[in-house]
Amino acid sequence: MPVFSFKIAPEEPVYVISVVCKLVNIPIWTLRQLDKAGVVRPKRLGKKSRFYSLKDLKRLEYVHYLMEEKRVNIHGLKIILGNQE
Repeated sequence: MPVFSFKIAPEEPVYVISVVCKLVNIPIWTLRQLDKAGVVRPKRLGKKSRFYSLKDLKRLEYVHYLMEEKRVNIHGLKIILGNQE
């Protein structure tokens, strides 16, 4: 069985929303709201398909921490993350 070794740039959008949902433990509807609010901006293919990068996943891990542990809402996320960009 071949062993694959892929090098994917952190900015390369390769993860679909259903995979991201499982990886970062954020419901799909919340990911859509975060996209709508501009907290995270996945790459679009057409009008519907969202593709996330590793960089997006790292940001969403932090978003998940803020939402779950610190109880920050989307408006608060925009303020906190806006200061980090």
